Amino acid sequence: MQIIVQIILLLAVLTVSLVLMRGGSNARYLAIRRIMLMIFSGVAIFSVFFPAFLTAVAKFLGIGRGTDLVLYALIVTFLVFMATTYQRFRDMEKTLTLLSRRIALDESDRPWEKKDSEQD
Repeated sequence: MQIIVQIILLLAVLTVSLVLMRGGSNARYLAIRRIMLMIFSGVAIFSVFFPAFLTAVAKFLGIGRGTDLVLYALIVTFLVFMATTYQRFRDMEKTLTLLSRRIALDESDRPWEKKDSEQD
């Protein structure tokens, strides 16, 4: 039974990792993201097949169980995700504001220019 759970978890980790690797706007950030996902995938796969090692690492760090260590890592990962998402949305809002201003200026009436209907 344990091997079935391990295989399901392995497939889930690989699927999520592959989905998250697709796309990206900046080559540098995409490369960092892919490296971090590869590290995550490796650690996740290792912890699925060797849960006792994860518990030993947790005890070495002064944490009771391996699951607690995973929970703490998940909290840190979530906070990093929130911070990077906030930064990305801030950058998008800035870009959207600049684009909106540019469109407003481009489409505004210019009194010094005569329209085609007025020239006839």
